Amino acid sequence: MTIQTKKITSPQRSEDLAPIDLTDETLNQRRQIFLTKMKAAQLDAVVIYADREHGANFEYFTGFIPRFEEACLVLHQDGKAFLLLGNENTKMGKVARLENQVIHVPFFSLPNQPMLGDAPLSSYFAEAGLNNLTKVGVIGWKMFTSSIEDNRQLFDLPHYILQALQSITSVENVADLLLSPIDGLRVTNNANEIAHYSFGASLAGNCLLETLNQIELNKTELAIATSLSAFGQQHNVTTICATGERFSHATLYPRNKQTKLGDTFSLTTSYKGGLSSRAAFVANNVNDLPEKQQDYLEKVAYPYYQALVTWLKTVKLGLTGATLFTEIDKVLPQKDYHWELNPGHFIADEEWLSSPFAKNSSAVLQSGQLLQIDLIPKVAGYAGVGCEDGICLADEALREEIKRDYPKVWADFTRRRDYLAESLNIELAPEILPMSDTVAYYRPFLLNQELAFYNKE
Repeated sequence: MTIQTKKITSPQRSEDLAPIDLTDETLNQRRQIFLTKMKAAQLDAVVIYADREHGANFEYFTGFIPRFEEACLVLHQDGKAFLLLGNENTKMGKVARLENQVIHVPFFSLPNQPMLGDAPLSSYFAEAGLNNLTKVGVIGWKMFTSSIEDNRQLFDLPHYILQALQSITSVENVADLLLSPIDGLRVTNNANEIAHYSFGASLAGNCLLETLNQIELNKTELAIATSLSAFGQQHNVTTICATGERFSHATLYPRNKQTKLGDTFSLTTSYKGGLSSRAAFVANNVNDLPEKQQDYLEKVAYPYYQALVTWLKTVKLGLTGATLFTEIDKVLPQKDYHWELNPGHFIADEEWLSSPFAKNSSAVLQSGQLLQIDLIPKVAGYAGVGCEDGICLADEALREEIKRDYPKVWADFTRRRDYLAESLNIELAPEILPMSDTVAYYRPFLLNQELAFYNKE
C-alpha cells in the first residue's frame, strides 16, 4: 500500500440536516430487551444514576438527562419504573419515554435549594421498592475491566447515593449489561437509532470541514473555532481548536492565540453519534514544516494513514476485535508508534462507549454497531497526526431497512461511499456505512485546501 498527497476535491457537505427522533417502538424495544437481560442475570431491580456529564445510560431509557441536577431510574424486573428526581426535574416525569412514578428527592437538587420533604436518602430508595430485595444492580456510566479488582464491586456513582443503597439492600455494578463489547445492549442499534445518530455525526463532519476552511495565518483560535458549533446542539466532548503548543497554562479551550507558519494544529468537535477530529500542520507544503520535521510525512503521517486505510479495509461483520488490533499492529507497530488507546471504539450518545478492539478481545463485530476510528501514534520529536471519524456496520437486512425508512440518510451513506472509492481510492465492504462526509479525508497542510492524502495502492 502506497500513500501519497494529491489534489483532491473536498467531500460534499451533507445538506438539510435535521434531527431524527427515536420512536416509541425503539424505546419500548430497549426496555424489553433490558428486562430480559435483568431476568437472565437474576436481578430484582436495577438503579441507573445520571447527572449532566454522565446521563447517557439513564437517557437511553427515559429520553432525557437531568441537566444540572442528579437523578436515578429504578427499574424492577416486572417493568415497574420509578424516577427519582430533584426539584427542577420532577416535571420531566410526564414527558419521559417510559411509564413511571416520580419520587421527589431534594438531595438531587442544586446546592442550598429548598429541602422540602427532607428525609433520609435511603427512605426514597425504599419508597422505590428496593428494600429487602435479594439482588440489585447499579449502573453509573462506566464499565470497569480491572484484572485485579472485583469489577462488580467498583462503583462510579456518588458515595452518598451508594451508601444509602447499601444500607437497605445488596448491590453490584452491572454496567456491562449495557456496555459490554460482547453483548451489551447499547453497542448495537436498529435503523431508527442509526438514523438518529447520523444527525450528530453528519453535523460534526460539516463543522469540521467548515472549520478547516477557516484556517489562515495570524487568525485566532477563537475566530477559527466559531464554526465548530452549530444549531445550538450539545457537544459530547470538549471542543478543540489549538494552534502551536497545546495545554500551556493548563488551558483546554480555544483562546486568543494566533496561528503561525509551521504550527501544529488540532481540531475536534463531536455530537451524539460521532466525533470528527484532525491534527496536522499550519503549512502550505513540506518546506513550511519545522526544520527537524521535514520528513514528517514519511516518519509519521504516511504510516498513520496507511493504518487508517487498513482499518477501513479490515473491519467487517464477524471480525473479532483482536483480529483488527493485530492488523493495525502490523502496519503501525505499537512498539514503534507508541499508541496507547484501543485502535477504535463504539460511539453513541457519548463519544466513547466501550471498545471491542483489544489485544485479546473475543468481541465479534455485529450489524448495527457504530465504530469510531481512533489511532493516536506518538513519535518522539514529531508532531501528532489525526483523522478521526466514524462508521456504521450494517448487514443487508439493516441496509434495506435504512434505505426504505430513511432515504435521505441512505443517500448520504451512498454518496460518502462513492466519494471514498472515486476520490480517495478506498473501496469499502458493503456493510460499511460512513457516518460523516469527512471519513478518511485528510489534509496534511492546512493552508493548502486542495492537497489531501490518497491511497495509491
